[in-house]
Amino acid sequence: MNAVPHLPTLLAAGETRLSAEQIYPRLFDAILEQRLPPGSLLPEQALGHAFGVSRTVIRRVLGRLSDQQVVVQRPSHTAHLAAPDPDQARQVLSARRLAETTLITLAAQRARPAQVRQLRQLVERERQHHERGERCAAIRLGGEFHLKLAQVAANAPLARFLNGLVPMTSLIIARYESPCCDHCAWEEHAAIIDAVEQGDAEAALELMHRHLDRLEEKLDLE
Repeated sequence: MNAVPHLPTLLAAGETRLSAEQIYPRLFDAILEQRLPPGSLLPEQALGHAFGVSRTVIRRVLGRLSDQQVVVQRPSHTAHLAAPDPDQARQVLSARRLAETTLITLAAQRARPAQVRQLRQLVERERQHHERGERCAAIRLGGEFHLKLAQVAANAPLARFLNGLVPMTSLIIARYESPCCDHCAWEEHAAIIDAVEQGDAEAALELMHRHLDRLEEKLDLE
């Protein structure tokens, strides 16, 4: 297992103390960018120093990432970053498809206008990051789109199940995506929103299957 690499301070100029909610996306992006290699140890003290916060704040962030299976925590052990192998990746993708195909049908039946607007705002942010070449931020926001869609479906047990799969999928994409891939996931997300807004469950389901197919096709798991 790898020791945590040295991290420079992750505070921008003029920033003071960050909240756990502000640190979470920064640490997640650092993981996706593989500045923290798979399997890296994540000592609370080192991460607290990098972010300029207490170990208590870092503990909350690691707890959230542990709930999402991106970080592995065990009693009396230093937390470490998950390192899914190809077989584990396939299992995650298979389980995710089972959940998403049910959730998208429910979302198309239950979406309210305010929820559709929130989905569009999220995809717009994803598009902006993609066009600026900020790949890992775009991957993270793409995952958040699916979690927000699960909330629209209003099935709490399935949404919690997906919450443990989508962040892990983001880690899998960052680790196994083919370098020649130029996949604009935000465009597919936008098309899914159109179908959901129209209440067309059949079209939304077909678009979700195609989207997950494309996601799997761009991964090199051999």
